[in-house]
Amino acid sequence: MRCTKAIIYSDNLRNNINEIKKNLKQNVKLCCAVKANGYGNDAINSAKIAVEMGAEYLAIATVDEGIELREAGIKAELLLLSPCCPDEYPLLVENHITPLVFETEVIKNLNKVVSDLKHSKHPVFLAVDTGMGRIGCLSEEAASIAKEIASSTSLELAGMITHFAVSDSITSENIEYTKMQFEKFISACESVKKAGINPGIRTCAASAAAIAMPEYQLDMVRPGIILYGYYADEVTKEYLASKKISLNLKPVMQFETKVASIRNFTPGRSISYGRTWTCKKETLIGVLPVGYADGLLRRNSPGLKVTINGKAYPVVGRICMDQCMIDLGPDNKEVKCWDTAIIFGPKDSKSSNASLFDADDIAKMTNTISYEIMTSLSKRVKRIIQ
Repeated sequence: MRCTKAIIYSDNLRNNINEIKKNLKQNVKLCCAVKANGYGNDAINSAKIAVEMGAEYLAIATVDEGIELREAGIKAELLLLSPCCPDEYPLLVENHITPLVFETEVIKNLNKVVSDLKHSKHPVFLAVDTGMGRIGCLSEEAASIAKEIASSTSLELAGMITHFAVSDSITSENIEYTKMQFEKFISACESVKKAGINPGIRTCAASAAAIAMPEYQLDMVRPGIILYGYYADEVTKEYLASKKISLNLKPVMQFETKVASIRNFTPGRSISYGRTWTCKKETLIGVLPVGYADGLLRRNSPGLKVTINGKAYPVVGRICMDQCMIDLGPDNKEVKCWDTAIIFGPKDSKSSNASLFDADDIAKMTNTISYEIMTSLSKRVKRIIQ
């Protein structure tokens, strides 16, 4: 097996789901986001554990993701959060995937496909754009769109959904914006009720709002990043604690490789494309068989450090497609060829070889978020489920 791999700690995922459930009100359903290959953490394993622990829905982003779960034997409800093209409607219906709808043409076309396939009524969620500016009808249009769904022959309204734009921010301005979005969503749901239509499952809260704003949990929450061990931006562990909310998350993924070669460098020698790093004093350079084709992005150099035997070593020179180099310092007798080099993972203080950096640390080095760090790992990085 290739030494560059991602270790997936299933017990950490179970811990995170338990931590989320402890913060949910009674009868609030759980929709776990397993889209984008479980945020890079293996969708099938994540889905199986989520269902085992009580998730009634799983959130996906493509029809193909749903088919993969169905072929793996996952029977939970699948909620498709992104639009799909009309050619995919038959597959969506055959695989019992629940789409978001908000446009008349989509409702008509989907209704015809379900009818032609002679399926019983197919569930849909009505998406409402309350301020994200992405997909959904306006709040004041919700009742008329709901009537179109209700009057169709082959569709049924199973729920209503919106998505918050800044619920992971703790500034007063953004907290007010989230409140405004929530109120618009409630208004949309009430207008549907007044039209004599059951709005079904109402859901608006993802990772941040589900925990920090429990009054927004409604009928179902949709945790994503917190499933995989990371807090949602400014809604940190410390912020939650200040609100007397306990959420003790553990990162699920460890991204690691091994030291494939150690070479002696003398002053004046340069490293990698563009000669951006030149050796100033004699040192040992380690070569790691991991690069941007694996998801170790080129922009991570300089700045990235990896953990070897409990110590941090900097990446030097530009990260290549399949390899990168690290500065081990002069006369280093602690690091040997084929020692494990951890790029990021859980900071387990009980382990002598724990990572010094998690995905949040890597993200901060390049002004991005942990989501992007994990989902950037490519298919050639084998996921090892533990």
